[in-house]
Amino acid sequence: MEFKRLDKERVATLDLESVAASIVRTQLPSGEIPWSDGDKTDPWDHVESAMGLSVGGHITEARKAFAWLAAMQLEDGSWYASYKKGVPEDQTHDTNMSSYVAVGIYHHFLITKDRQFLADYWPILKRGLDFALSLQAPGGEIHWATSPEGVVDPMALLTGSSSIFMSLKCGLAIARELGHDMPRWTEGLRRVREAIRTRPHSFNVTKSRFSMDWFYPILSGALTGAEAQKRLDKYWKKFVVEGQGVRCVSDEPWVTVAETAEFILALSAMGHRDKAEIIFDWIKDSRFDDGSYWCGYTFPDMVIWPEEKLSWTNGVMLMAADALFDLTPAGRLFSHDFWATHEALAGESLAECL
Repeated sequence: MEFKRLDKERVATLDLESVAASIVRTQLPSGEIPWSDGDKTDPWDHVESAMGLSVGGHITEARKAFAWLAAMQLEDGSWYASYKKGVPEDQTHDTNMSSYVAVGIYHHFLITKDRQFLADYWPILKRGLDFALSLQAPGGEIHWATSPEGVVDPMALLTGSSSIFMSLKCGLAIARELGHDMPRWTEGLRRVREAIRTRPHSFNVTKSRFSMDWFYPILSGALTGAEAQKRLDKYWKKFVVEGQGVRCVSDEPWVTVAETAEFILALSAMGHRDKAEIIFDWIKDSRFDDGSYWCGYTFPDMVIWPEEKLSWTNGVMLMAADALFDLTPAGRLFSHDFWATHEALAGESLAECL
């Protein structure tokens, strides 16, 4: 795909290969991608890192990451919440972490156009989404986890349910591509969107201090159009630090690169490309000498904290660049217009949920 001349020049200055290479260096021979060297691995951030590898053209490494996930999936379709060198640490079964694989697989397909890859991973993503929907409450929200002993925690998280909404969209797009009819997923998608739109009291309100609770309903496409714009405007000043980026939490003077990059994806998804590019420019130079991105920094003193080089932060920065500069066909993955006009979904009952 051709870029505008200005975009080509800007992409060249970003040195995205160094960003992708930092993820490759962190990946273990097994395919597992920990947060940083010697750190834990969680399935959600592992997928985010794999998506960054795909954007960066490291297809072999991305597939190793998906193969590791397939090998670690539990019998009920879930994954443990964290691992260290393949050994389970936190044995909670998290619904969001167990469903996000569908987003990663569809993202990889958009780049590679490899239908056999979809077919190979269909059983894995199906079990993961089925596990998440097995914990959907009568009101449509999705309980966040079961304990290691199998006890359901009835708490629902707005960020998590919004992410699962995105996972269900991708799962249904894959199902249509492979010729599978999944009415339970369609109904689950409709119900979780309705909960996000109309029943905010269903979710843990103590998490509203986190910026992800603000923009994930927009990023996932659970809120679009006027509803998304209203939410965007209502909390902009609460989380956006002009000239710096997005706070992780509203009551701390700490800008995080990952949340800022995800917010860029949300703005781009809405069609606010100009705003997204401005905020991207705020953080594009927040990098270590090896080209990888900081996790975050305090303000106004500008102390880098923490100092670890996080794989998933670099992954989502590659995804944000993709959304702005059309590096791959997956740059449109979060676009509201993409889903509204999706050729596989137009005219179907799923389209009515979007």
